[in-house]
Amino acid sequence: MHKLLIQLGLRFDDPHGEQSFVRSFTLDDLGRTQAAMVLGAFVFCSFSAMDWILSPDAWAIATALRLAVAVLVLVPATLLLSRPDARPFAEWIYLVYCVVPGCMLSLIYVFLRPSFDHGAAGLIVVILFVSTLLPLRVSSFGVFAVLTWTCFALFETIATHDNPGLALVNNAEIGAAYALSLYGVGAREFRARRQFRTTGELQVEKERSEATLAELRAAQAQLVQAEKLAALGQLVAGVAHEINTPIGLALTTSTAFDHDLAELRRTVASGQIRRSDLTRSVDRLSEGAGLVFANLTRAADLVQNFKQVAVDQATEDRRRFEMRPWLTELMSTLDPILRRKGHEVRLTCPDGILLDSYPGALAQVVSNLALNAVIHAFPEGRTGTLLVDVSRLGDTQIRMTVRDDGRGIPPENRQRIFDPFFTTGRDKGSTGLGLHIVYNLVVSTLRGQIAIDSEEGVGTGVTIDLPVTVP
Repeated sequence: MHKLLIQLGLRFDDPHGEQSFVRSFTLDDLGRTQAAMVLGAFVFCSFSAMDWILSPDAWAIATALRLAVAVLVLVPATLLLSRPDARPFAEWIYLVYCVVPGCMLSLIYVFLRPSFDHGAAGLIVVILFVSTLLPLRVSSFGVFAVLTWTCFALFETIATHDNPGLALVNNAEIGAAYALSLYGVGAREFRARRQFRTTGELQVEKERSEATLAELRAAQAQLVQAEKLAALGQLVAGVAHEINTPIGLALTTSTAFDHDLAELRRTVASGQIRRSDLTRSVDRLSEGAGLVFANLTRAADLVQNFKQVAVDQATEDRRRFEMRPWLTELMSTLDPILRRKGHEVRLTCPDGILLDSYPGALAQVVSNLALNAVIHAFPEGRTGTLLVDVSRLGDTQIRMTVRDDGRGIPPENRQRIFDPFFTTGRDKGSTGLGLHIVYNLVVSTLRGQIAIDSEEGVGTGVTIDLPVTVP
């Protein structure tokens, strides 16, 4: 029987799955089921009016039996389902609720006259109620059918009949009612099981998809971090190359200092120093000191600017800063990379623009746009110009435009330019996350808007509108 139910789709092979389904099936919409049970108790008792019509002399006994069933079984079973500790036994409670009145109905008809000649109608009403309003499985409904039909047949043998031929008719009608209800209960359970299985599979697939999505997000976060570090690495390389020149000049000048001082020391020691020699030595030392100071100052400025940019990009702190000096510092760290490629940078920004925002995120945006232009806008060996223009948009917004005069973006790629992992330079090591990071930082962190326009052979412009104060 167990295997047959599994083949018919009316039982799960997994015991845990079967228990979960039974719990879900029997307790689904419990409030509606309890309301139906209250209605069933009322209808069961209300049929005492029919008993009066059939047999007034036995009406009192029939009514007493009906009320006893309602008070002792139907109402307590309904209330019992309100207790959480009783809900695991809900199917047994339903079974008692429907079997007791179904069997007692046969006893009631023993006392009525003409007894079982009208018994089929009453039992069919009970069958109809059980099959449509109580969440019984096929197996439970089968138990209900066997017990109630057996009880009906047993009491029918001791009852009196005005028309003995009605016994066959009654049992045929009841049998048909059982058969039709059994099919209906089975179909309902089959659909419920299929839905339960589908829901379970969807839940498993959802959890698998969420796990996969979490892994992808983690991988994307690592790639984004790698992209940030790569951009910072390029800044480090550019600044290191730029610092090498003033440091080298300062070192060369200090070496010349040592030679000139040695010459001056020997001249003074000889006691034959001339005014012209002394003047010439002082002039050379003064000139060397100026060169050392200028080159070390240049190196210090580069280090200071790079330090601020690196700190901004490494942290996500919000602070108040003035746009023009901040942008000048940032572009000075990018300048070595751009000038090494032969590109020119033009910066336009009025004084007095104060932002209360995230300088690290904004530095990442500008750096990524500049480095993206170096990689994609200008073919190897071609030089160009990068324009960075900042202007006010009323009192609450600014507009930053970063434009190059490179080769532009093909029309088929413009709609995908901000998509993650989309790149036309994968052979050059591009990950396709640079502009995706830019878009996310502008929209999510800086709470601004970004748009891009491009024309092949003319260049590309990125327009960013930002609030003066991030909300």
